[in-house]
Amino acid sequence: MVDVKFVKLCDKATVPTYGTEFSAGADLYACNNGESIPIKSGETVLVHTGIALEIPNGYAGMIFARSGTATKRGLAPANKVGVIDSDYRGEIMVPILNHSNTVQQISDGERIAQLIIMPYVCANFVQTDSLDDTIRSDKGFGSTGIK
Repeated sequence: MVDVKFVKLCDKATVPTYGTEFSAGADLYACNNGESIPIKSGETVLVHTGIALEIPNGYAGMIFARSGTATKRGLAPANKVGVIDSDYRGEIMVPILNHSNTVQQISDGERIAQLIIMPYVCANFVQTDSLDDTIRSDKGFGSTGIK
């Protein structure tokens, strides 16, 4: 377990919570100042959480869709996966896209996405004239399942 400091930027902000003991993602909650936010079909709305995080160096916060919200209501992060770098100190906001055919409402305090704190490795990109050969080589986009 790693400590992640946070600041409430809004009195009504909800601290991220884990649904179960073994949940990988902590739920992020909408902080809409008591309002409900309508999202039209095909529209993206930036939803505030009212919190800022201090993610430790060597880690990043990855924002993913909540499976129930995405499958049952068609609401998911517009950027598919959000990345919060360890040097970002601003408010965590989630661009929510409505994939459904109807207007959806985001209620104040509603769970909108999930946050996973993950370690990462920075790469040192080294230019070369050739790459080691593999069986797969340059075959991509579904090539690993084709015989």
